[in-house]
Amino acid sequence: MRAVTLEPGFAGHAEGSCLVRFGETQVLCAASVIERVPPFLRKTGRGWVTAEYGMLPRSTHTRTDREAARGKQSGRTQEIQRLIGRSLRAVTDLEGFGERQVTVDCDVLKADGGTRTAAITGAWVALFHAFQWLIGQGEIDASPLTGQVAAVSCGLYEGETVLDLDYAEDSACQADANFVLSGDGGLIEVQATAEDKPFGEDRFAEMLALAKKGIGELCALQRAAVG
Repeated sequence: MRAVTLEPGFAGHAEGSCLVRFGETQVLCAASVIERVPPFLRKTGRGWVTAEYGMLPRSTHTRTDREAARGKQSGRTQEIQRLIGRSLRAVTDLEGFGERQVTVDCDVLKADGGTRTAAITGAWVALFHAFQWLIGQGEIDASPLTGQVAAVSCGLYEGETVLDLDYAEDSACQADANFVLSGDGGLIEVQATAEDKPFGEDRFAEMLALAKKGIGELCALQRAAVG
């Protein structure tokens, strides 16, 4: 796996934040506590955790127009932010923090592959600190987090099983997959695609084993980042 760092508290105004680096990929995750919930959750006593994702114009080799300037989000952006939200809710007791919403903004500062997996890993740290902020304010007694969640990519590159692909590897791989796992190894979401020709269950098992090892390392870094 590439060198990974998690820097909590990077965005000083946010209730929780983390700058996450996977090699050259850098994503700023900032969690905001909002004292309301979507209409479908009003008067239910449940909260909500969601995410927004975006790539800054010069996060890539050439400038990409802001989606706000185009007037709509791309399908890729919507897919990724929904993935981040689902991943965080999988390890959160939504009845544990009242009728309020936590939105985690994940902004890609520099992209070199694996932005969605980096975002999920950093978003958990930001969410942890947002809940700690609520505890410090006397709004809740305990964190509603039920566990950890982290994510990493794997792929088949030049005939080998590779962990945490960078952009060059991802662009030329024969297959790639994104694994989202809980801290105890439970599967939350798996996205796997053959880019060249079909691959067998044995190669998928290799990728899964490698992902579990990588996510174990990421969870250790998360624990260090939240103390």
